[in-house]
Amino acid sequence: MVSKDFATVFFVILCMKCFMTSAQEDPYLTRAHKLMSETPLIDGHNDLPWQMRKQFNNQLSKVDLNTFNETHTNIPKIKAGRLGAQFWSAYVPCDTQYKDAVRQTFEQIDVIHRMCQKYPDTFMFASSSQDIMDAFRQNKTASLIGVEGGHSIDSSLGTLRTMYQLGVRYLTLTHSCNTPWVDNWRVDTGSEPSQHNGLSPFGEQVIQELNRLGMLVDLAHVPVKVMEQVLELSKAPVIFSHSSAYAICKHKRNVPDNILLKVKEKKGIVMVNFYNDYVTCSHTAALSDVANHFDHIKKIGGPEIVGFGGDYDGVTRCVNCPTLKCVNTLLKRWLPIIMFLDLFIENPLRTLSQTL
Repeated sequence: MVSKDFATVFFVILCMKCFMTSAQEDPYLTRAHKLMSETPLIDGHNDLPWQMRKQFNNQLSKVDLNTFNETHTNIPKIKAGRLGAQFWSAYVPCDTQYKDAVRQTFEQIDVIHRMCQKYPDTFMFASSSQDIMDAFRQNKTASLIGVEGGHSIDSSLGTLRTMYQLGVRYLTLTHSCNTPWVDNWRVDTGSEPSQHNGLSPFGEQVIQELNRLGMLVDLAHVPVKVMEQVLELSKAPVIFSHSSAYAICKHKRNVPDNILLKVKEKKGIVMVNFYNDYVTCSHTAALSDVANHFDHIKKIGGPEIVGFGGDYDGVTRCVNCPTLKCVNTLLKRWLPIIMFLDLFIENPLRTLSQTL
């Protein structure tokens, strides 16, 4: 994520004021403005619902997202950024596993629905690609739900199906803990032992059920072994909702080149994370460092697998820069401009359309 003044870095090419004031100076911005008015930008991961739980115990009556400025995300920033669709994360910590993870996850699903109900002029709940387009035509941000962590289903396919009925449209297989059916990314660091050599037989059933339901499989937070197994097993495109390129920053949360090639074969998408630790493997990073990840993923897997997954309000150290500088830095990295916009706009919608 970015610093508190954020200024829509997260929606880096979206600031309409920048487009309007800079259009005469930069023809790329004019083209970007036109294309973005035609297709919604979709972001893969935002933890604002977790902040509502942490700071307000999910009591939305105690916060006004029109004026609240203690999170990376609020309504003025969303409107200024023209965010077309957002996957809100229904996340609860690993220490809820074997306890009340299911209940707490349902509470996070509930708070996302209530955000949409409290701010109907801004948010429109969505569970399909058609819903996203309907919201876009009404000038609203389509609000989708992703559950972050397989511990949230408590090894129950019935719970998974119930979450689907409540509108959940992706499941991140793990967070930062092994579940009874799948290993997490820390296994690759050596800090935790493998318990399942990737996916257990029940884990394979989870993938099959996700495919049957039409719920996206999210491979952020899993080890390479699980990435390989799922990419072989899944009948539908997979996503990395908030991960970056391992070749640029050798953090085990990032995606290695051989997996990028398999994501391309599966017609999936890697949605780049802005968290400094995954961008430069340090506490500091610049927008140019983030752009290096987009460059590398595009180089290895092609522009069709690249997307945007900011991870705002889930981490603290993120890239920040003036909005116009962000626009210029990123736009001029890719020519023609249609390829650049494809990275952020067309790819997620294409992947979702094949699944949701």
